[in-house]
Amino acid sequence: MHIAQVAPLTEAIPPKLYGGTERMVSWLTEELIALGHEVTLYASGDSVTSARLEAVWPRALRLDGAVRDPNALHMMMLERVYRRAGDFDFLHCHLDYYPFSLFSRQPTPFVTTLHGRLDLPEHQPVFETFRSMPVVSISNAQRRPLPRANWVRTVHHGLPVDLLRPQPVRPGYFAFLGRIAPEKGVDRAIRIAQHCGVPLKVAAKVDRADQDYYDEQIAPMLKAANIEYVGEITDRDKSQFLSGAVALLVPIDWPEPFGLVMIEAMACGAPVIAFNRGSVPEIVEDGATGFIVEDQTGAIGAVDRLGQLSRETIRRRFEQRFTARRMAQDYLAVYRSLMDRAAPHLRLVADEAPALQGG
Repeated sequence: MHIAQVAPLTEAIPPKLYGGTERMVSWLTEELIALGHEVTLYASGDSVTSARLEAVWPRALRLDGAVRDPNALHMMMLERVYRRAGDFDFLHCHLDYYPFSLFSRQPTPFVTTLHGRLDLPEHQPVFETFRSMPVVSISNAQRRPLPRANWVRTVHHGLPVDLLRPQPVRPGYFAFLGRIAPEKGVDRAIRIAQHCGVPLKVAAKVDRADQDYYDEQIAPMLKAANIEYVGEITDRDKSQFLSGAVALLVPIDWPEPFGLVMIEAMACGAPVIAFNRGSVPEIVEDGATGFIVEDQTGAIGAVDRLGQLSRETIRRRFEQRFTARRMAQDYLAVYRSLMDRAAPHLRLVADEAPALQGG
């Protein structure tokens, strides 16, 4: 099967640092190739891939300060894919609703994986207008605001099985990993750690949009004793970072669509203490791979129960549920299902073509 993967241009594939969607696209692409499929990846020119790379822009937009309108470049990329759609057996997009109008006007089967939150008021009219467009959710929870969308499957993210592994270190601190933003709850993680008397290490990026929040509210808190801000880290650093954690704290206050950091912790055998929001109950198995709590008080209480969990079991559950190979196989099932649905229409078009030409 020849598959086009259409990625955001915001980060390289894979991203140099933070970028959950771009990392997932990279892992999916590599697994599809390992399973014997041909993949063309539409992405930025600084991407590194085993696929055929169609470089739409020389470098990731987050690293290119000269680009002020990223939508223009994404529209150009979608037009390029559209013009070559007939070269592919399947088109897989990761640009939310942007492909809907254009791709609905060509015959190659396609699907869009929705990676972000879908509970904003403006989403309702868009998905009502394009109700027939096939979409994949990354958690069942992500679907709730849009029950009438054309959901074809939920496909949980997965990591390459050997990307992250438990390291022989003694856990001695709480970990916070990801992004510093109000909805991610680093302030709550700091309070939990301080109440428990356990050091906290914060490995996170600060987006430009959240810089004021960081400067005014979080930076002063990071100066407290036993709180260490280590900044963004790469995949090379994560095994050591997460293996050294007694638990990953995920005190979110928003409908998290997936939460890649949770399965990264599991890959290293680290328990997860997460607030009961969004996808958390689908990812964390309460009492097996971590604890699901309602608030800071619940998180503090869960700390006393961490000794009940087996880090070996946590790693084993990761291998059973959240590998990139499982993710790729799930997506192949989606592709084949949508190709089967499209087949009668494509045969009809092919049968009518000579008659149309003769007329």
